[in-house]
Amino acid sequence: MSRLLKRILLCALVGPACVPAHAALEEVMVTATRSPAALVRWPGSVTRLGAASIALVGPTHAIEVVNRAAGAMIQRGSGQESLPALRSPVLSGAGACGAILVLEDGIPIRPTGTCNINQLFEVHYEQASAIEILRGPASALYGSSAVHGIINVIPALPAELPALALGLESGSDEFRRAQLIGSADAGSGRLGLTFVATDDGGWRDESGFREQKLGGAWSGPALAGQLVIRFAATRLRQETAGFIVGEDAWRDRALARSNQNPEAWRDADSARLSAHYRRDGFDARAYLRRSRMDFIQHFLLGKPLEDNGQDSGGLLLGWSWPAIGGGRLIAGTDVEFAASSLLQQQDRPTTGGSPAANAIRPAGKHYDYSVDSTLLAGYLQWQRPFGPHWQLEAGARLERVRYAYDNRMRSGNTDEAGVSCPGGCLYSRPEDRSDDFTNLAPRLGLTWQPNQRLAAWAALARGFRAPEITELYRLQRQQSVADLDAETVDAGELGLRWRSPALAADLATYRMDKRNVIVRDSAGFNVSGGRTRHRGIEYEFDWRLAGGWALAGSGTRAHHTYRFNAALEQGEQIVAGRDVDTAPRELQALRLRRDAGPLTGELEWLHVGGYWTNAANTAWYDGHQLLNLRLAWRPDPAWTLVLRVTNLADRRYADRADFAFGNHRYFPGRGRAAFVELDWRRPAVAGP
Repeated sequence: MSRLLKRILLCALVGPACVPAHAALEEVMVTATRSPAALVRWPGSVTRLGAASIALVGPTHAIEVVNRAAGAMIQRGSGQESLPALRSPVLSGAGACGAILVLEDGIPIRPTGTCNINQLFEVHYEQASAIEILRGPASALYGSSAVHGIINVIPALPAELPALALGLESGSDEFRRAQLIGSADAGSGRLGLTFVATDDGGWRDESGFREQKLGGAWSGPALAGQLVIRFAATRLRQETAGFIVGEDAWRDRALARSNQNPEAWRDADSARLSAHYRRDGFDARAYLRRSRMDFIQHFLLGKPLEDNGQDSGGLLLGWSWPAIGGGRLIAGTDVEFAASSLLQQQDRPTTGGSPAANAIRPAGKHYDYSVDSTLLAGYLQWQRPFGPHWQLEAGARLERVRYAYDNRMRSGNTDEAGVSCPGGCLYSRPEDRSDDFTNLAPRLGLTWQPNQRLAAWAALARGFRAPEITELYRLQRQQSVADLDAETVDAGELGLRWRSPALAADLATYRMDKRNVIVRDSAGFNVSGGRTRHRGIEYEFDWRLAGGWALAGSGTRAHHTYRFNAALEQGEQIVAGRDVDTAPRELQALRLRRDAGPLTGELEWLHVGGYWTNAANTAWYDGHQLLNLRLAWRPDPAWTLVLRVTNLADRRYADRADFAFGNHRYFPGRGRAAFVELDWRRPAVAGP
């Protein structure tokens, strides 16, 4: 293998850390500006994971790659389920997924207001060309949901793919995975295909899943510019395991493997088609999306079934040109239309609760509604250098979202036939209505770069999210209208970035004040008015040692607190000044890596600090430490054998710790697991 190719693969593996001082301006990311840009000049925090890093990790779940970024602590549920956290506590509830925007090649994977808390299983992260994790508000460019940050999964272009590659993997608990990659010339451009199929028996009882992901792309010249057409589809069929209950229940290996909800399942399908055209300062992206999900809500009394779906399309237009007086002006407009629906129904009378609790949860339909939504937004950004070392960036986005809600059932909180429950039924349906949300998100950033090794930045930004559709129209008890405001966050950040041949390092400190947090109060009403504060310091570094060795690390020291008082549903009490629950103050990771020779790999140490598991700060989880080992042997350019051992020390821990309904609850962490993968690839032949 040539030295140049080795260097390219190493850069993909370690991302920003591979860039020497003389090449710092070539360190490129796309998420922060919606087009390729030099990271060194951007006033903000972003982590870019390259294809080689993703391939070495061989993620069986998105958390294994996303959590390599500082400030990220996505918690794994059952199968492919997850709860997000990025410069935030671990978020849960109807609107939690709306705080972190998930993109595929710069396009949101779901319409505004219809996020899915587990939506990372809808993107093809296993074979991505790169994953960029942007931390902090990004609503000035991306609008609603870019509150705490963005996860952008970037599929490979056909030119980046081999002519043919096959991979087979086997692991603990009947885990099997097959991968196929191919590319070929097609007309004036090139066609690429990626496919992965996973069959996981599940390490807990009756918790296996089968999943398939297909991606295709064509790229080539068109109309004096460049055109990329992409297609992506996913299919998930999952058996689901719920919480185990009891203080420190995760310590019991037999209980950890058990499943107290063997009846639970989830079926999910998604498909996306997009076209991306770029020419001389003009950028256009058009897309169509479709997603469907059915699952049993095993966590609710009565265990109703939910069937939800979204069909949507949109157009993203952007222009860039030199500004009068110097610098560059970027402007754009986004338009999106979506049709969404939700049906919740219960086949049998409710049992398992008290007589009063059972009586307010009748059999039959609970919700049946559709929502047509429209998004229209425009943004403007100005970049201007000042002298040889300074650059100013200022921008703003104005966005309007409109929901048109159509209730397909009787309004109010009766049963399906209009019969009242004693004291009123639990599930309440509003009358037909429409809601509009208009938000302005400014951003101001300043970068100082005295030389090509060092850069410093300061930034102020606002993020926002319109209320989720389920927060507005999936009401309970006597609530007939949810008068909600958009959540907003105002953030400030200071950072340093260092690049030299031996060391690459990033350091940032931030503060974010969040307002209009939507909660469900003690009456069961969805209300705005909550406030939280988020402060922290983050670091990432990659230090090159002798003999092809390197030491890399990332970490966060953060404090997430409530800034309001409230009594919540189930009697939980929020007191200003207390820690937000499920918000560890400390996250650390170290990786000892070897890149040289036919045998490469890394030993990874992960540390999750302790955290309160309820808002009252009366229940605690001590945190945990894990070791993971990954080794790749490449005897020749065509073949690669990979060994991965997760939880090498076989520690007992909890992926998620929670306290609710008077009980300690856990998603237990998996014990030691081993995976072996064999890959073969034939490189693409360069054209004439």
